[in-house]
Amino acid sequence: MSDDSHSMTGSIRVGVSLPQQHCTVEQLRRAWRDADAAGLDSIWLWDHFFPLSGDPDGAHFEGWSLLAAMACDTSRARIGTLVTCTAYRNPDLLADMARTVDHLSGGRAILGIGAGGMGERDYREYGFAVGDERERVREFARVLPRIEARLQRLTPPPAGPLPMLIAGFGEQVMLRLVAQHADVWNVAGPPEHAAHKNRVLDDWCRRVGRDPGEIERTVILFPDQLGRWREYVDAGFDHLIAGVMAPFDIAPVRRLQEAVVRREPARQ
Repeated sequence: MSDDSHSMTGSIRVGVSLPQQHCTVEQLRRAWRDADAAGLDSIWLWDHFFPLSGDPDGAHFEGWSLLAAMACDTSRARIGTLVTCTAYRNPDLLADMARTVDHLSGGRAILGIGAGGMGERDYREYGFAVGDERERVREFARVLPRIEARLQRLTPPPAGPLPMLIAGFGEQVMLRLVAQHADVWNVAGPPEHAAHKNRVLDDWCRRVGRDPGEIERTVILFPDQLGRWREYVDAGFDHLIAGVMAPFDIAPVRRLQEAVVRREPARQ
């Protein structure tokens, strides 16, 4: 990716997550076009089949179909899912989907994946084995090499670097997998929680022989955390992703973007 895409915020990137619940496709397309035009560094959807808040039977759309549309509607921002549950799709197919979306975007896609710790209804209603958390993490570890191997065999290969983002915070297994496989890491939670997990990841990188500086550190911020963005930066995070719910007012994200440029507290 060119340096131009980070010119708005210097070394700290600012992105936005647009969960596709309780909304229309038109609202989503307007929001991601506005975010791209505003110079945000990344735009994200999630990978669920039903709303996680509000009316459980409210409007909802599938993430990867939308991501293909986002790839064509935008031109600057990196795009991805925060994050895809690897249990929902055959891993070889997922790699092919990500490669194809990467071509549609001109090489801006990020393959965001995780073990699927949320959305029990997704598993039940769509016929996936629910399992417990340990089983999901074990399966996640098994499919990572398949995804990586399929990406190496696809013709043509991805159009861009197609970095792999892994979201997770389990200190015994997930952060070790991040250290071994990820180009980008994502976590959520208050600054002190994120800072601790960041230190654990650094330790795992040293244990597996990986340079900690090779892994981009991203954190998702909820509205009440935007004003604490400096604490996340001080904790070692260089990519701040603001979660925005429908109807997708990105003004708070723009204010965060401006605050990062000026290095001053974001206005609420």
